[in-house]
Amino acid sequence: MTTADLSQFDGEKYISIETFKKNGQGVKTPVWFVPHNGAFYVYTEADSWKVKRIRNNPRVRVAKCDIRGNVKGVFIDGTAQIIDGEERRIADKLLDQKYFLKKIFNFLTKINRHQRAMIKIEV
Repeated sequence: MTTADLSQFDGEKYISIETFKKNGQGVKTPVWFVPHNGAFYVYTEADSWKVKRIRNNPRVRVAKCDIRGNVKGVFIDGTAQIIDGEERRIADKLLDQKYFLKKIFNFLTKINRHQRAMIKIEV
């Protein structure tokens, strides 16, 4: 996908990520995201169902949406993977810059010891 195609997500706070169950049924979830180097980065609980579905099937679809998940655009096909290391640290920093509340969630995560996963979505 070209940078121009990704420009439709400029200024958006949420994307709907649709992951797929083993039976092929899609499950849509609104999430915070940050675009970087032609991909989207999303963070979530490491033991969430969306992470489990991505591990089983990396196929995803993304679209602009509001905080409630009401889709405001056309879905785009993509491939997701769970990332770690330096790429994750960069994505975390970019998400922290975009969403002030994420900094608070980072602190709470350290207190309650919940594990987080970073998802990279290539479209």
